[in-house]
Amino acid sequence: MGIIAWIVLGLIAGLVAERLTGERTGWVLAGVVGVVGALFGGWLAKVIFHVHSLNTFFNISTWITAIVGAVILLLIVRAVPGRHGQGRGRGRSHMRV
Repeated sequence: MGIIAWIVLGLIAGLVAERLTGERTGWVLAGVVGVVGALFGGWLAKVIFHVHSLNTFFNISTWITAIVGAVILLLIVRAVPGRHGQGRGRGRSHMRV
């Protein structure tokens, strides 16, 4: 696949992964997570199932691999303690009207 195909695949896979996990990262980070997740998912598919799933853009296994890899990556990022998930909802003042 060409670079444009990887970017499109990554963006769509990242946005789908956001919806599945409930995370909101934005367009750019969703694209990065999607591309990295696709590579990670492809590597996992190769190691676990001994298949090459990232062959072509219009292959369903490419899309499933990319989305699953992006979901796993988002879940890992959410599980890592640090800046990303700490303090959600805390420290915000809520005004009553």
